[in-house]
Amino acid sequence: MAPHGDTIVSSYTFTKPPRLSSDGLKRTVSDMSFEFAKEAIDIKSLNTISEVVDAKCECCGMVEECTPEYMEKVNSRFLGKWICGLCSEAVKVEMEKNGGNKEEAMSSHMTTCVRFNKLDRAYPVLCQAEAMRNMLKKTRLRATSFPRDNGLTKKGGITRSSSCIPAITKDINIVSTTG
Repeated sequence: MAPHGDTIVSSYTFTKPPRLSSDGLKRTVSDMSFEFAKEAIDIKSLNTISEVVDAKCECCGMVEECTPEYMEKVNSRFLGKWICGLCSEAVKVEMEKNGGNKEEAMSSHMTTCVRFNKLDRAYPVLCQAEAMRNMLKKTRLRATSFPRDNGLTKKGGITRSSSCIPAITKDINIVSTTG
């Protein structure tokens, strides 16, 4: 529509596009379909697909779907225990921390997971409080490890020892009495 409700008269006419001829198009057929039709497929020659089994992680309790072959590989890699991918990565990190001792890394990670499943999931506030306590311990250790200067050197920055409200009210009172 035009701005004031007037209709715009146009000289345009719309026509349908011309139809394309299908003379140049040809149907394609795969050569493989002819090959399959000629030969019967030997079912015995196909590899069997092993069934997928649910496996429960012995650390965190998470369930994953995996093949029995994969389960055997994981069991042989982690001292006969089946652990999920997340826990295996955590065990690898623990091994890097303790110098490569796999048994110690496994036991450390398993105790962490057992503790988390028993306490931290049941009492998340307690877990948060303990994390704050540990963080404060670390900051306290950091603060005591640096020597203090006992005020001998002047540091840049603004410090405040008392409230600024009395100074502001004093300025307001001065302005109101003079104005």
